[in-house]
Amino acid sequence: MDGLRWVQLPEDDRDEFLGTGGTGVLSFATDDDEPPASLPVSYGYVPDVEHFYFRLSFPPGSDKDAVVDNPVSFVVHDETDDGWRSVVSTGQLEELTEMPVESAAVQRMWAVTIPTVEIFDRPRSEIPFHDFRLVPESITGRMEAE
Repeated sequence: MDGLRWVQLPEDDRDEFLGTGGTGVLSFATDDDEPPASLPVSYGYVPDVEHFYFRLSFPPGSDKDAVVDNPVSFVVHDETDDGWRSVVSTGQLEELTEMPVESAAVQRMWAVTIPTVEIFDRPRSEIPFHDFRLVPESITGRMEAE
């Protein structure tokens, strides 16, 4: 492993890779002896402020209530025409439900398009969703070395 180096993904390339949204894996910290609670999710992204937005489902029996206030990491990765790319962001989710409609956070949430993926055995209207924002404490990107 001597000589191994990671190639950082430049900020402009990172923002292009993330686009305005897509899918990734959101992981919630848990107790020391437990693995993180990881979920595939859709996201929206606002590059000028580097904020991620999520619409998380809370169906009956969901364990999200127990971990949603814990620190998170969010990972997006994919193979592009230019090779592999990945972005890792860490921080704390902030629920937008109680924020005023005129707040910048809510306005930005409305400006992004979070992809919809149908994974439920009943209509989406029957499942409670909550909106969240991640203002990353850290955000790093890596790319495949040439």
